Amino acid sequence: MSHQKIAFSLLITYVIMQLSGAVGPIPFLFLFERMGTEDPQMQAVGWWIFSSMLAAVVVFFYFIRKDKTFLKPLGPKPSSTGAVIGWGFIGFFMVLFGQAFAAGIEQLLGVEPGSENTAIFIEIARSVPVVIFAIAIFAPILEEILFRRILFGMLLPRSNFFIAALISSIMFGIIHFEFTHIILYSVSGFIFAFIYYKTKRIAASILAHMLLNSFVVLVQFFQEDLQRFAERYGQLFIFFN
Repeated sequence: MSHQKIAFSLLITYVIMQLSGAVGPIPFLFLFERMGTEDPQMQAVGWWIFSSMLAAVVVFFYFIRKDKTFLKPLGPKPSSTGAVIGWGFIGFFMVLFGQAFAAGIEQLLGVEPGSENTAIFIEIARSVPVVIFAIAIFAPILEEILFRRILFGMLLPRSNFFIAALISSIMFGIIHFEFTHIILYSVSGFIFAFIYYKTKRIAASILAHMLLNSFVVLVQFFQEDLQRFAERYGQLFIFFN
C-alpha cells in the first residue's frame, strides 16, 4: 500500500471521526437513558468522544502497519530516543511560551482570552473522566500524524520549512473550528512542526503535544486549588517581607 493511499485513508478516517459527532452519541444516549444515568446527554457525548477517537487511533495504526516505512524519520540523522524525549519536553515549554505570545497578540486585536473549545472539552471530561485520555493521548497522536507527518511532510519537499510549517499550522488552526483563536492554534502547530523538523521523528512532536494537552487538563481541573495555593503563597511572601 503506497504512502499516498495510506495518507488518504487516514484523512478519510479523521474526517469521518469529526463528522460522526452528529449521530454517534445517539446510541449512547439511548443506553444511558435506559440505565437511568444522571445527565445521560453529557455521558453520551463524553463516551462517544472517547470511543470515536480510540477507534480512529486503532484505524490509523491499522493502515500504518501496512507500510512500516510510513513513519520513518523525516530525513537523515534522526534524533536518538533520548533526544526525542528531551525535545518533547523542550517543545512543551516552547509551545507554552508561544501560546502566551500568541494570546498577547490576540488580546491586542480585541480577542477575549480563553478557549471555548477547551472549556467545553474540560466540562465534558469532568463528567466523563475517560475523555481525559482522548484529550491528552488520542488527539495528539491523530493530529500530529495528520498535520505534521502527512501535511507538513508532503509540503516540505515541494517548498521549504517555513512555507510547509506555515500552511500546515494554519490548517491545524482551522480544523479546531475556533477562528477567533486561529493565531494561538497556528503558533502551536508551527512549533510542533519545528520539533518534528528538528528531530526528524514524529514521536517528538507527539510527546510535546501530549504534554501540552495534559498540562491544560491539569490546570483546568485544579484551577481552584492552584488559585488558593497562589493566595496562600502570596500571603506568606508578604509576611516574611
